[in-house]
Parts: sequence; C-alpha cells; structure tokens
Amino acid sequence: EVEARSLPMELSEKGGVENNGFVQNEAFEDKETDTSSQEETPKTCSVDVDPVAVEETVLKPYAGMPKEVLLQFSSQARYRVTREILFWLIIASSIALVCATIAIIALSPKCLDWWQASPVYQIYPRSFKDSNMDGNGDLKGIQEKLDHITYLNIKTVWITSFLKSPLKDLEYGAEDFYDIDPIFGSMRDFENLIAAIHDKGLKVIMDLIPNHTSDKHQWFQLSRNRTGKYTDYYIWQDCTQAAGSVIPPNNWVSVFGNSSWQFDDVRKQCYFHQFGKEQPDLNFRSPAVQQEIQDIIEFWLGKGVDGLSFGTVKFLLEATHLRDEPPVNKSENGESVTAYSQLYHDYTTTQVGLHDIIRGFRHTMNQFSREPGRYRFMGTDDNEKEDIEATMMYYGTTFVQEADFPFNFNLINVKNLSGNSVFEAVDLWMKNMPAGKWPNWAVGSPNAARISTRIGKEYVNVMNMLLLTLPGTPVTYYGEEIGMENIASENVSEEHVNSGPVVATLSEKSPMQWDGEVNAGFTEGNSSWLPVNSNYQSVNVEIQSTWSNSTLSLYRALTLLRNNELPMNRGWMCYIWNDSDVFVYVREMDGLDRHFMMVLNFGQESTIDLKAIVPDLPSEAVIRLSTHFSNAGKVVNTKLIKTEMGEGLVLEYKTAKPVHTMEAFQGKCFVAEKACYSKALDLLYVNC
Repeated sequence: EVEARSLPMELSEKGGVENNGFVQNEAFEDKETDTSSQEETPKTCSVDVDPVAVEETVLKPYAGMPKEVLLQFSSQARYRVTREILFWLIIASSIALVCATIAIIALSPKCLDWWQASPVYQIYPRSFKDSNMDGNGDLKGIQEKLDHITYLNIKTVWITSFLKSPLKDLEYGAEDFYDIDPIFGSMRDFENLIAAIHDKGLKVIMDLIPNHTSDKHQWFQLSRNRTGKYTDYYIWQDCTQAAGSVIPPNNWVSVFGNSSWQFDDVRKQCYFHQFGKEQPDLNFRSPAVQQEIQDIIEFWLGKGVDGLSFGTVKFLLEATHLRDEPPVNKSENGESVTAYSQLYHDYTTTQVGLHDIIRGFRHTMNQFSREPGRYRFMGTDDNEKEDIEATMMYYGTTFVQEADFPFNFNLINVKNLSGNSVFEAVDLWMKNMPAGKWPNWAVGSPNAARISTRIGKEYVNVMNMLLLTLPGTPVTYYGEEIGMENIASENVSEEHVNSGPVVATLSEKSPMQWDGEVNAGFTEGNSSWLPVNSNYQSVNVEIQSTWSNSTLSLYRALTLLRNNELPMNRGWMCYIWNDSDVFVYVREMDGLDRHFMMVLNFGQESTIDLKAIVPDLPSEAVIRLSTHFSNAGKVVNTKLIKTEMGEGLVLEYKTAKPVHTMEAFQGKCFVAEKACYSKALDLLYVNC
C-alpha cells in the first residue's frame, strides 16, 4: 500500500526533481483508518521540471547564503570588476589623502608658540594682591586674581623675583635660589599657584638673576672663609690699604655709584659687586658656578615654570686683566670718577665668552622643551640703551639659538614724545632685528615711571594702542591697563624696604588698585607696604570694568582685536607716515583683503591726507577702534583724517593691493612669521 500522506519523488532519467517533502493526497483520506495495520509500500512518481528554471533558482543570491554559494558569485565578472574598481578607488583616495596631508604640512607656516600668541602681563608680586593682611602682596594673592588675567584676554603671566632675599634692594640679590621668600608665601603656595595657572590654560614666566647673590647667601659665607670649592665662587682681589682707607684694584664703578670693590674683614680681600655692596658678583669663570646656575634652572623648570627671564646677563663676566675703564671725559682724573655714567664699561660688560654661557642656559632649557606643547621660553633682560647691536646678539644666530627674544625697552626710553620719536624707537628695533626673529615691546616696567607719570595721562590709551597693534609680543606692566600713576616720591622712604638702602625707584611699584574700598582692595589689613595712590577711587579695576569708555575697556578691545585678526598677530607691518605729531602704519596679510591702518597721535592736533600718501587706498575706511570711544564704527574719508592730542585710530578697509607689494614702500615693511591666507581652503600657507 502507498502511504496516503506522502510520496517520495525521485529524479527520473528524463530530468525530474526528487522532493522528499510531504504532498497531501485527498484520494487517500478515507482509507487512512483502514491502512494503519497494512505494510507500507513506497511508490515513486516522476515530475517533469524545466532545467533552466531550476538553474536560475539555484544561482540567485539571497541573504544569509553560505560560503560555498557566495563563492559561486564572487568569480563572476560583474561582481569581480565592481570589487576591483572599489579597491583601487580606495587605494587612490588614500594616496591622495596622504599626499594632501603632506602638502598641507609642508606648505603650512609654523604655528605661533604660546609666548608669541599672547600678550605678557608682568606682575611685581609684592604690590599685586595681599592675601594675609600683612600689607605685602603674595603668591596666594596672585592666585586669587588670575581671573583678571583671563579677563584681559591674556594667557602669559610674568612674575618678577620672589626668591628668598633680604629685600634691601630691588635688583633681587637672592639669599637662597631654591626657596620662596617668606613674605610671598611658601613653596607649597608656589606649587598651588603654578597648578592654578595651568588649570586656566595660562603660562608663567619667572625672573632669575644669575649675576650676583645676597651677601647673606651661604655660598658667600663659605667663600669669605675660603671653604673648599666655594673659595672662588666670587671675584676676590687684594686691596691696598693706606692711611686707614682701602685703595681698590682699579677704577671700576658700580651701577649705583662709587667703587665696585668692597673690603671684607673676614677674608681680608676686596670682592667685586656691579650693583650694591650687599650683592657680590658670582665668578662665572668658575665651571662650578656655571653648574650651580644650571642646577637652579633645572629645579624651577622641574617645578613647572614655563619660561625664565634672565636679568643683568651682560654683567656676568669681567675682564681678568683688571685694567682701568676709560673715562667718558678724558680730562677727569680717576679720583673724581664716582658715577657709573662717567666711564665706558669696556671691561665689565659683554665680555668674550658671555654668549657661550647664555647658550649653556638655552641648552638646559631645551632639555625641558622636548615634550610636545611644553616649550620653555627664554628671555634676557638687559637694557642696552646705547648699543642695539649688542642687544640683538642675545637672539643668537640662525643655527645657534640663545634667547627667544631680549626684552625691548625702546618705547620706555623714548624722550621728547612725538610721532617721529616713536617711529624711531620702533624702527631701531625692527631694522636691526635678525631675519626670522620675533620682536617684543613694553611701555612700562618695574624700573621705569608709569606712562601717566612719564609722558602724561592723555597718552595712556594711545600708548596701549601702539603696544597691542605692533607686530610681536606686547608686555604690559600691571596697572597700565587702567592707567595707574606713580605715587608721590615723598611718600616713599627707606622704611618701605625693610630699613635697607633705597637703590631703585619705588614710586611705580605702588599697590594694584582693584576697587574703591580702603587700600584700593589691595589688602584687608590696616596698611600696605607702599602707600596706595590717592586717585584709587576713580582709577581702579572695578569701576573701569563698568564703563564702556574706560582705559580698561579699550585695553580689552585691543587684546581681542589682536587675538582674533590674523593681520594683527602675524601679518606684515609697513610704515606709512610719521611727523612730529602722528605715526601711521598698516598691518596686513597676503590673501586677505581686510587691512588695518593705525593712526596714532603723540603730539598736537593733526590732519593728514592718507590717500595722497597711498594712492591705492580706498576713499573711505571704517573706524574699528578709537581712543575716543564714540567714534568707533564711523566711516571716515581717507583724504582727511583728523586726530587730537593723544588720540589713536584703528582704521579697517578692504583692498586687493596691499601696501607691502607697492614699490614705494619697499624697505619700509617687515614680517616676522610670514604667512598667507587661502580663502578657498580657509587655511594659512607659506609659499606666497
């Protein structure tokens, strides 16, 4: 009998298909109950199927097909060719991407480093903010006021010396190079300050004065007793005694006047000091002394300091022959020479071998610059007023680097303020600076009268505008952003420097004026180490931050302009015009049609026709910023630019022909970190 529910189907010789599934057969339904005991007899039936249809069914791809089936399709031309096309497209795209990346890297200019990209804010720590009510500014006080730095759009803080010192002088004769003076706090306070500075994305530079120490330093105490290697750590010479007085070895005079030799009763010899007698000079011809300073550098960089400013470096070496220095006035005899200015200092400054020592400092700092993003800045602080070539030597050479830049005090040294004198100060630096180096500018410092006192309150804003629109790194001394003035000199006495000799001015170091409260918000104590300026109720950070037309508001607008506009932070500078009243220059960049022209008045009211000086200048320009705040946004005729005494304008205009490409201005244009802008790609490149 045949099973009623299913029939096996086998492929017949004629091409049938075997089906081992179940096929319902209605004809056998009635007999199911009667055949349960009967023996099943299989029956074969044949079905004709079209072979072509079967082949198409088998070869059609479907989701989840096994590997064996998949391989049947992978070798077919339509799939193989498509696969190869995609493969080579990916290879070609990868090669193109790599080549484009290499090209972009090769053509892209070097990014500005942190010491180039931001202005520097210089703090005299004893006068910035007192945190413990003892009347002295300290490290915790600086930490409390870091938000003020970021408020100014500044990312670099320069803290002048805070090392342990008797504080009897303002040239920072260190008693211990490895410790914080207790008046400023502890080493833990310093470490916390560094951490807080870095948490805010800021960098910090500190002072290091390697030329001399305090006479309280342990090295000096050991040297005067001729103890071991310390015997020659300082410069000792025999002195002649006659009639109860000491006759020095030569006519060398200290910076502060009188002989630079001081007799020591313990060693019975004279020691040499370029500054005060409490500041004996180290002997840098001793390898041991040089190693000591290298160790000190490593110590502070290891603490997280981002840069060092080395002060008084031109004094590091003296001539060993000890000859008398030539007098400026040859008719003067040796006994009448007591002032530093009376001699040519041929044997006590910038001696052969000096730059080898400075390169040694650079080498040590470079060892800490290997970590990406942790470049360590090096500056030198020597005011070579009369010898610009000597100053430029601190940049090093093309192949041997020294300082990233020597600090520039040309604008501070300007006498008889005028458009011409400011131009001369700027041009003196720019035309002498080695090619490819980076300039810097300062209009205030701890050793110079403040702008308001030095040249007048009416010039504070225009000087800040000059500072923040010149190419390079601007350095702002604390308080200049609000126009602080010197305190009256009669308010300063020896008691303000711990009963020690007043060897440098203090009037420009008065406490920072934070608000209109008692002591200008500098301290909550009863008094401050120096008197607060009497104008603190109208000249302070709090009140100026609420005025849109304040010195502080203009300063912030200028730093924002510098940070946000490419021509301002790395573009060309070209001199346009200068006379007794105004100094005019332009900032521009190849590839950008937006340019900025500064018209700065350092004299009397002036009217100038810029169109006549630069014929291709557009007939109109927009005042982007002005020291007269109500003028910002106005459109002016470039044939008739008027400025009042102390007024400054930042003019913005568009042109396809930048000044630095014009024949008439060749030799009047400078660029430090050259870059060109591609509008199509929105990136910078170097091959303009």
